[in-house]
Amino acid sequence: MTIPTAAETARQSGSDFTELMHTVQGSGLLRRRYGHYWTRFVVLTAVLVGLAALFLLVGESWWQLLVAAALAVALGQVMFLGHDAAHRQIFRSGRWNDWASLVLANLYAGMSYGWWNRKHSRHHAKPNTVGADGDIASGPLVFTTADLERPRTGLAGWFAQRQGWFFFPLLLLEGLNLHAAGVRTVLGRAPVKRRAVEVSFLALRIGGYLGVVFWFLPVGMAFAFLGVQLGLFGLYMGATFAPNHKGMPIVPASLKLGFLHRQVLLSRNISGGRLVDLFMGGLNLQIEHHLFPSMPSPALRAVQPLVRQFCLTHDVAYTEATLTQSYGIVVRYLNRVGLAARDPFQCPLVAARAAV
Repeated sequence: MTIPTAAETARQSGSDFTELMHTVQGSGLLRRRYGHYWTRFVVLTAVLVGLAALFLLVGESWWQLLVAAALAVALGQVMFLGHDAAHRQIFRSGRWNDWASLVLANLYAGMSYGWWNRKHSRHHAKPNTVGADGDIASGPLVFTTADLERPRTGLAGWFAQRQGWFFFPLLLLEGLNLHAAGVRTVLGRAPVKRRAVEVSFLALRIGGYLGVVFWFLPVGMAFAFLGVQLGLFGLYMGATFAPNHKGMPIVPASLKLGFLHRQVLLSRNISGGRLVDLFMGGLNLQIEHHLFPSMPSPALRAVQPLVRQFCLTHDVAYTEATLTQSYGIVVRYLNRVGLAARDPFQCPLVAARAAV
């Protein structure tokens, strides 16, 4: 599955969005930003080379943990760039965007582009929709009780009741999970485009990375380096992706919503200036990104006033919060859902929210 461009989305959407799309197309905000993206690619490559040199220079020292922390942030920025390529924001050619994503995700960051693209495409098609959006599927955490076979009791019930407080600590394991999920996919039976390329890139990246770390560092220090890098990478990814949808209404698959209403009502923007843009890779402007997935991320801030005014004119709720406010919303929402997952008699307020 490929994430559609903004033009393809407009053809599949209702008249309200088509009207907005015509306005945006006339503004020139969908044009490619080659200079911006090539600059980001060159800078990130230079940063990674610099961190590799610093790793060798520091040698057998616990100062390596600072190198690991810096590497986690740099790889997060790499994944933001890979995300833009997967959305066909960088090049006109789909093939060029695919190869850019393969290089950035598989070779630079050690994550499977094929696995992520399939999962992320379903999310964009039906965000926060039960049974369709894998980002809200129940696992250790319960995002909705709608797909639970039975209430969680005992230790699982105790954990669910407090799961909001555990959300961010659990993200320290997300980096390892992201790598493992990608490897399972490319080595499994699920169809993967360019499987041989993905396997080769992942083997080179993961094998080479582990080989270098364990060759140059003592075993204990090597594990500590990997723990810090993978832990902070997962925390960074979760802290930038979760605020955009967690705590927003979750809808059943049977609910009929037009494209514009589905994307706006189920997404949340994170307010702030350029530092927030940098920290979140442009994902803080989530509403605009969901409406125009192929729009280059540096143009999202410019299109925001058009979208906000359009939503105001058409009486469509436009949700925005600060980063700290959004984290509070996520924690409280997860705790509230956890109470319902623990108790077989679901609270009417939670049931009503889940049925919106």
